[in-house]
Amino acid sequence: MINTLLICGGGGSEHEVSLRTADFIQRQLEEVADIAVTRAEMSANGQLMDADGNVCQLGPDRSLHREPGHNWPVHYVIPAIHGYPGETGDLQSELDILGIPYFGCGPEASKFCFNKVSTKLWLRALGIDNTPYQFLFANEPEEFAKAGMALREWGAVFVKASNQGSSVGCYRAADADALQHAVEQAFQLSPYVLVEKCLTGRELEVATYDYDGELIITPPGEVRAPADTFYNYEEKYGEHSRASTFVEAEGLSDAQLGWVREASRRAFLGLHLKDLSRIDFFLTDEGDIYLNEVNTFPGMTPISMFPKMLANMGHSFSHYLASLIRRATASAHS
Repeated sequence: MINTLLICGGGGSEHEVSLRTADFIQRQLEEVADIAVTRAEMSANGQLMDADGNVCQLGPDRSLHREPGHNWPVHYVIPAIHGYPGETGDLQSELDILGIPYFGCGPEASKFCFNKVSTKLWLRALGIDNTPYQFLFANEPEEFAKAGMALREWGAVFVKASNQGSSVGCYRAADADALQHAVEQAFQLSPYVLVEKCLTGRELEVATYDYDGELIITPPGEVRAPADTFYNYEEKYGEHSRASTFVEAEGLSDAQLGWVREASRRAFLGLHLKDLSRIDFFLTDEGDIYLNEVNTFPGMTPISMFPKMLANMGHSFSHYLASLIRRATASAHS
């Protein structure tokens, strides 16, 4: 039996979404006979609690300690935490120190991709076109002037806290007052802020993942947000989301499909991603395609695109995850 610890929550702004992702993963693994799952929810201070509300701790002996004499050996970990510390690489670093294999990308790739500024720099180094932007490193007049120049040049911008996920800390600004407010709000969430050109067009998403040792790159799906908003946190995860999702986008040319596929492959390999990612693109009204973001641990709620696109390829999520667990634990003991 492979003992698998499912860690969820995290205490941050995406705590509840992380619980819903964990619900989906737990249901998938309940179908697998040789994998035993124990779930632990992490609080804002990093404390773990099991399903019965007991405090527990992952020890240096690679066991989950609940109380004296009740230690559960851990062979594999699924860090189902969106945002800090699961998507930022911090939890992965701890697991690397303990020598426990885990689902998803390693600490370095996770940290690079969670920070929107470092993602831009890496994509540029890899020769992948990405959304035009300005980078602000401090909330002071000299830096704000760059945001003002971007607004005048581009007409409308998105202001983003650099180290938040799921559109948390993302604001649209089309005038100077809105820009001032957005920058101030973003700097409350992050020491670095990104000011991106507001592109009009279509939002595409690609699932890339390891299935039985083969890198799978799905055809791009599409997200259509209501005309009066963008694909923000509420539209992604809210009960009353008005966004429409399509597992395969229609009307793309062979050249566009080829560019998206090659950019996804280059990003996955060049950033040394592992197991899974969701890579997001913009297709502008002029026909230009830009890579927007790389998500190293995408949402897996009932309305999330990653599991839908995997299923659209004819792949079983439970088989996908179980095969990764078996392969990683076999390598750890070889």
